[in-house]
Amino acid sequence: MEKMKISRSFSAEKPRLFAGLLAAAFAATLLLIAGSFTSLSPNSPFLCSTSAVGGSDDGKSKDPTPPQMEAILHYATSRTVPQQSLAEISVSAAVLRSLGPCRFLVFGLGHDSLMWTGLNPRGTTLFLEEDPRWVHSILRRFPNLLRSRVVRYPTRLHQADSLLSSYKDEPDCLLGGSHGLAHLKGNARCKLALSTLPSEVYEDEWDVIMIDAPRGYFPDAPGRMAAIYTAAVMARGRTHHGVTHVFLHDVNRRVERVYAEEFLCKKYLVKAVGRLWHFEIPSFVGNGNFTSFC
Repeated sequence: MEKMKISRSFSAEKPRLFAGLLAAAFAATLLLIAGSFTSLSPNSPFLCSTSAVGGSDDGKSKDPTPPQMEAILHYATSRTVPQQSLAEISVSAAVLRSLGPCRFLVFGLGHDSLMWTGLNPRGTTLFLEEDPRWVHSILRRFPNLLRSRVVRYPTRLHQADSLLSSYKDEPDCLLGGSHGLAHLKGNARCKLALSTLPSEVYEDEWDVIMIDAPRGYFPDAPGRMAAIYTAAVMARGRTHHGVTHVFLHDVNRRVERVYAEEFLCKKYLVKAVGRLWHFEIPSFVGNGNFTSFC
């Protein structure tokens, strides 16, 4: 969901035929899904359960939600397609459907955000984005359909190696530190902790976390080190039943891969498709003493 990379991918100089074919293929998939709203089998990988959260719904509604219908119309009439491949998207979509409605936290806001919201009908989907101008641009296109918050990342990609080698020297970065589970909110001592996120991010427990931002392809970019660390802390501190599903995109890049192995743990990696890794991370709450993430 790195907006600079996306904008390059769909620049005016790219062959229009290629972009049109990609959009047509993706729109065809969404239209196929739309035609199956009322006839999906329980094992369909594309749509979350549409059972309601509160309200007067009987919890069994199969009707498409406004974000779902808007997503179908958008991708059917646009040359812009999501950054992830259909194979990668299908992995996350299957999990969203199995949990739905669920609480879904996404690092990054982009051309695929309407799709992610549509794949979690009647759930809570929140996007975290670094650039306020980009947030304004996307929300202006899809008013009242997306929830997004602007966040600040304190790290830079060129610091990745030093942050990884030094975080164990700071007790407040460790799971067995002075606060038991490493805390996040207000934890200025740990340089990898996203300590100034909106309160709603800390107050909720997230069933699914997607890391597809911030930017991480040039030295002064924020990099995804803090996002990966923060997702790991959230997963380890979970008090609700079940695991936390964490999806990390762009694992072809060294920093993403190394930080995933350090904090998300290869033993919890359950699926790898293209540039996407899917982790199922258990909570550490009530599991005795521990000092490392893995």
